[in-house]
Amino acid sequence: MPCRVARRLQKHLGRRGTFLLILGTGKTCWGIGLIATPQGSTQGLELLTHAMPLHYWAWLWITAGLVTAGSAFVRVGRDSIGFFAALIPPTVWATAYTSAVVNGTFPRGGFVAIWYLTSHVGVILWAATVPEHSVPPAPRRPRRGKGA
Repeated sequence: MPCRVARRLQKHLGRRGTFLLILGTGKTCWGIGLIATPQGSTQGLELLTHAMPLHYWAWLWITAGLVTAGSAFVRVGRDSIGFFAALIPPTVWATAYTSAVVNGTFPRGGFVAIWYLTSHVGVILWAATVPEHSVPPAPRRPRRGKGA
């Protein structure tokens, strides 16, 4: 029974939807983790923590994650909001770490910024361009005047 449900869900979501669902779940969990067990060190994130405490920034991850996961269930072509939402948190984090490198407060932040830009932003941008081949055709309306 669970396998049948999983296959049906996979068929409904397709490749892009599955990616968005996994990505959205991960982002939501990351944000919840920042609230439930705050990081001991916010080194490199001073640009953000000067504006607001880190647990407020966690809501950026949670909101983006929920929008991303929710976009998994819409039709291909309308799922771009999910990919856009998925880009926001890692771009903000990469910007903060890059700022810390420029300011000299966290030299290792350049590597962290590159990690966010490649493994998050780059992968999301690539996945947004992957075509969905398994989308079933739209149902056709029956023709009038033709007997069945």
